[in-house]
Amino acid sequence: MNRSRLWLTWVELVFLVLIPGILGWGKEGHYATCKIAEGYLTEEALAAVKRLLPDSAEGDLASVCSWPDEIRFHYRWSSALHYVDTPDFRCNYEFHRDCHDSYGHKGRCVTAAIYNYTSQLSKGYQDSILESKYNLTEALMFLSHFIGDVHQPLHVGFVGDLGGNSIIVRWYRRKTNLHHVWDTMIIESALKTFYNKDLTNMIQALQQNLSNAWINDVPSWENCANNHTVCPNPYASESISLACKFAYRNATPGSTLGDEYFLSRLPVVEKRLAQAGVRLAATLNRIFTSQAKIAQA
Repeated sequence: MNRSRLWLTWVELVFLVLIPGILGWGKEGHYATCKIAEGYLTEEALAAVKRLLPDSAEGDLASVCSWPDEIRFHYRWSSALHYVDTPDFRCNYEFHRDCHDSYGHKGRCVTAAIYNYTSQLSKGYQDSILESKYNLTEALMFLSHFIGDVHQPLHVGFVGDLGGNSIIVRWYRRKTNLHHVWDTMIIESALKTFYNKDLTNMIQALQQNLSNAWINDVPSWENCANNHTVCPNPYASESISLACKFAYRNATPGSTLGDEYFLSRLPVVEKRLAQAGVRLAATLNRIFTSQAKIAQA
């Protein structure tokens, strides 16, 4: 390893340590997304998920949805798979242009990771030879996590500010960065302000919206064009559009973000958590329900 590459590796490691929000929704956000997904799984898909979950999960997908963040220093190769950045001020996403890591290696981004782990699950679940080749338990946990990540608007942010990580702001009185605001702090403030610090209350509110205010939108969220099993590119396109319209707007370096920003952005965060849950379930249903039918044929 040459000296410049060693320096880059060291800088990246320090950066990961110093910025807790770089790799995903906070634990609460991922838990909420996967708990919502559990309610939309078919009987066949739920059985397959429970079969693949580690024993420590005790049958609860939501309990392991933050696992890819927890092992990021052990699986350092996975760091680039949690996000995809676009050129600065380009409020659109293009897979071939944008899906690469900081070294320019193609296919190293969250949307490619979603395709990869979907493929592993689809091919490996009913094929014992491929099942031994892949770690389907890890594939399930990565897929569940990354579908959550691609719905966080600043996980499809600008390359120049590292998806908002280098934009230092104050969240009320607390100094932080814009990415961490969207990963964690909007959700934390919502829990304190509206949900009596109880994540279950927040999840129930999202589920109620899915059954009422958003009920007519759910079928379109579940749909994947051209009968594809998974379709993360439209989700990434939505996220960069929302990043430009809501995340970056009025959040310049050194600014203080308070009630106006919080109350106008919270509905965006809550809807993205719900969409991610619905779409994760729809993807798992397509993976496992179709496989069950094939096996019975």
